[in-house]
Amino acid sequence: MDAERPTIDESYWMATAPGTGFPALDTDLTADVAVVGGGIAGLCTAWELVGAGLDVVLLEADRIAAGVSGYTTGKLTALHGLGYARLEATHGADSAALYALSQQEAVDRVAALCAELGIDADLESTAACTYLEDPGRTDELRQEALAARRAGLDASFVSGTELPFPVAGGVRAEGQRQFHPRKFLLALAERITAAGGRVHERTRVTGLRDGTRCRLSTERGFTVEARDAVIATHYPVFDHTFLFTRLKPRRELVIAAPVPSGDAPRDMYMSPADRVRSVRSAPYDEGRRLLVVTGETFEPGAGGVRERFARLDRWARERMPGFDGTDRVYRWAAQDNDSSDHLPYVGYAHAGTQHVFVATGFGGWGMSNGVMAGRLLTAHIVGGPRPAWTDLYDPRRLPQVRETAELAHFQAAVARHFVGDRLHTAHADSVDEVPPGGGAVVRLEGHLCAVYRDESGGTRVVSARCTHLGCLVRFNDAEKVWECPCHGSRFGADGTVLHGPATRPLEPRGSREPRERG
Repeated sequence: MDAERPTIDESYWMATAPGTGFPALDTDLTADVAVVGGGIAGLCTAWELVGAGLDVVLLEADRIAAGVSGYTTGKLTALHGLGYARLEATHGADSAALYALSQQEAVDRVAALCAELGIDADLESTAACTYLEDPGRTDELRQEALAARRAGLDASFVSGTELPFPVAGGVRAEGQRQFHPRKFLLALAERITAAGGRVHERTRVTGLRDGTRCRLSTERGFTVEARDAVIATHYPVFDHTFLFTRLKPRRELVIAAPVPSGDAPRDMYMSPADRVRSVRSAPYDEGRRLLVVTGETFEPGAGGVRERFARLDRWARERMPGFDGTDRVYRWAAQDNDSSDHLPYVGYAHAGTQHVFVATGFGGWGMSNGVMAGRLLTAHIVGGPRPAWTDLYDPRRLPQVRETAELAHFQAAVARHFVGDRLHTAHADSVDEVPPGGGAVVRLEGHLCAVYRDESGGTRVVSARCTHLGCLVRFNDAEKVWECPCHGSRFGADGTVLHGPATRPLEPRGSREPRERG
């Protein structure tokens, strides 16, 4: 990015909403339901359960709405790229219709909650549009529009958009929304506690015993016993679900800057081509809106993140008028999990449980799916009639034959990292090769170590083996963190856990102070 352009390495949603201070768990507790994870899926589940009269405790490893949900783009839409034609082909027209119904209900549920609870979350009604620039793919867009409409969305093919560059066409869906996700979720947390629910931050759950009553153990030694437990940690942190074999993590970059209101799009746009490009705007100040641009999809640990940010910034400057000013730019990254059959997993965590539930595999559409998950999991736990789409999202569903290739691809990638990364025993020959502000895997005294050198020259040395399943981590040069390419765990430069499925930090291997310079 331009050196003269001030950059804030933070999510706009995080920077423009207050912090939180819910207490850490400091005693053993009992509850009807324990919800693990304070993002949109966890908070919406807790809210629905509290509304059903249950005693609920929510446990968040860090701060609520400060993980994946605090780093999203804030789009609330049932139009998910070019998904409906694929759903029809792989799961049938009835499944596509159920998917559309559940997603649109979630979009409308947020609007209803904002009105009912008096939540000011910058909610705006808008349309969503999936566009392509390649004229050779116009028929694909037409087929998607027909499939989305058959599924029940108010969708149509359009030959042009308000975007300031030509497109081959698009699929436009009316009745969608966009919002400030953190404002919504913090307000929801306040309503949860006001209704009797309990929220505990800085409380990492490290163990779960499944039975007629669930027992959750935490990093600090306290326990929670509950009849039911919901794992809403984005990526399941307990391996006995075995869903990690059917999930593939990915990251996308986001940049945002104020532009004149006349240069900001009114609708939400997404193109699945060319590393993905997503564009929307949000309220900012008088005469300006915040332009939010997303793209550059990559696997955690793939590296080259600085260049990916620069590429996304160049695209925005070239394509979006008003984005080439000298005002501040926010930049952040979002992480998502794709399931092998492109449908989320929401329901019983595995075939052998009646009391542990999971919500994961949202495939980049966590805002609508998180709300949907809250409604569906509450129906499971409370009992009574369940939504028509219950089976569609059941985590216990067996892989379809056509899913085999995707599953093989997922596991081959993991095996390649697990085995292949060890063949290349180090990414640097010595600690001295690691530049200030950089990181590398170095073999030290027979151990593969993740070495980070700070700007003053001091180093932090931790084990390079991810504490989830032992893959070797890699350094993200833009965010200054260690990432596991196998299942997406992320760690700070000092080895602390930032993002699961890992629940334990990278093992310390020592540190070195900067040497005196002559």
